[in-house]
Amino acid sequence: MAGTLIDYGVDERGVATVALNDPASRNALSDELLDELLMRLDEARADRSVRVVVLTSLDDGVFSSGGNLKAFADDRPFIEKYGELERFPRLFEMLGDLGKPSLCAVKGDALAGAFGVALACDLIVAKQGARFGCPEINVGAFPFMISALIYRSVPRAIANELMLTGQLITAEQARELHIVNSVVPPEEFASEVLRWTDRLASRSPLLMQLGKDALSATRDMPLTDALNYLRGQLALAFTTDDMHEGVAAFRERRAPTWRRR
Repeated sequence: MAGTLIDYGVDERGVATVALNDPASRNALSDELLDELLMRLDEARADRSVRVVVLTSLDDGVFSSGGNLKAFADDRPFIEKYGELERFPRLFEMLGDLGKPSLCAVKGDALAGAFGVALACDLIVAKQGARFGCPEINVGAFPFMISALIYRSVPRAIANELMLTGQLITAEQARELHIVNSVVPPEEFASEVLRWTDRLASRSPLLMQLGKDALSATRDMPLTDALNYLRGQLALAFTTDDMHEGVAAFRERRAPTWRRR
């Protein structure tokens, strides 16, 4: 749709591409962009034909510069600013609760709040030259909203270094820290994203949803509670046609035919 801040489309494989498209602000996470992003992700979540969600940008030089600094320092009443901050936790939770895998395809810098967006996705593929980090402390702020995601994804000492110094890391460093799944040269980036999405889209949509929901539900549970919950989900999976089809296909050395959700 012309004039929007998000480009959205679903291909024949069931891969939904959600691309940030506000080059004038380097895809800053404004209220308007976040509202549209939440709407598109909700659309992808509800669409039964969607098997994978790719979050990326149309700009080859940047994923997103992060939060809108102008909005941080404007003269709006405090209560109004506080209310608008609910978009970030809603976005992070939605990415975890899509019921289908999410891949962040990072073409360029993913900074501040955008670093949190990338970490909220299941997988990250990055182009060489991209950088990650939370430079908020350099401008008298702090990465409050994304600190919970950083501590769940980054070794503690490195997490503290990133947040307290504002230092950025390269895509290659992020790969060494197991933050990023793959780093490739620019000329291989599109084919690498295609390779990952082909693999994800070929899996059972139903078992992917059950698995994703289980990961989301048990992430912060005590071990005993998590194991009890997961036992029930495994028993539920035994009842699905897709599990029977997957085992039969493996034995018969053929590609499985999954039922639609």
